[in-house]
Amino acid sequence: MTSIAWIGLGNMGSRMSAHLVTAGHEVRGFDVVDALRDSAAEHGIAPVGSVAEAVEGAEVVILSLPKGEHVRAVLGGPDGVFAHAAPGTLVLDTSTVDLDTSRWSHGEAGSRGFRFVDSPISGGIQGAEAATLTFMLGGTDDDVAAAKEVVTPMAGNVFAVGGPTHGIAAKLVNNMMLGVSILAMSEGSQLAQQLGLDPQRFFDVARVSSGDSWALRTWYPVPGIVPGAAVNHNFDASFSAMLCHKDVALAIAGAEAAGVKVPAATLIRDQLQRLLDDGLGGKDCTLVVREASPDGTVAGWDGR
Repeated sequence: MTSIAWIGLGNMGSRMSAHLVTAGHEVRGFDVVDALRDSAAEHGIAPVGSVAEAVEGAEVVILSLPKGEHVRAVLGGPDGVFAHAAPGTLVLDTSTVDLDTSRWSHGEAGSRGFRFVDSPISGGIQGAEAATLTFMLGGTDDDVAAAKEVVTPMAGNVFAVGGPTHGIAAKLVNNMMLGVSILAMSEGSQLAQQLGLDPQRFFDVARVSSGDSWALRTWYPVPGIVPGAAVNHNFDASFSAMLCHKDVALAIAGAEAAGVKVPAATLIRDQLQRLLDDGLGGKDCTLVVREASPDGTVAGWDGR
């Protein structure tokens, strides 16, 4: 049994941490939202009132937070992990953050005697629920090996992708590619409709042909084709436009710093931004299909 502190008990963190309890670990959890701590307690998490209380005596600390600014505050703040955890503690960050925050996290952890692995995930809420997430681990070989043992109960796949920041780099590039796939799927589904193709028959062709993608097979934005797709539920989010925009924007920032041209990623970022501007950031990212619609209406969406 390992003593684990879990910081951030939202949609992902609450589900992921519950699998660690099932695997026999002791998990203390903290979130700034009281209701999330109470809900986590129903799944065997021991709720505590502060980061300091969570990390006291912990062998491993895991973060699941919305943005880089939250990660920096939780790690480096006066009431944070570095101020209260024991030196040598293994710290894993499953959050999706910018590369600079990941570099900062590795640097600060190392200078203070902590072990740090950037440990972003792919698979969404469904993967967190089913313990089938993909983990991308970046850090020293020894720390990554230790992290792999910790995350395995939550994972379908665990990849050691390289040194510090390589995990988050892999996550950002992967999600940028997902965004471009959503763009292609959206435009293709609308063009097929306007050309008079039967949606199911066209999907069956694309699924086994060169138009195939994970996004197409999982999120095809035409009602009644893929059972779990958000289009069947008024585009209620499985991966929100807000979060998808964040990930693509972070990838574009990395591309700009590296001198790589990513015009397709820029296009999907801007389409997602229009959803945010229209107050639809909480809807599913696949609602960008409206951008390809001749009149902005989409089957499966009530316009709200």
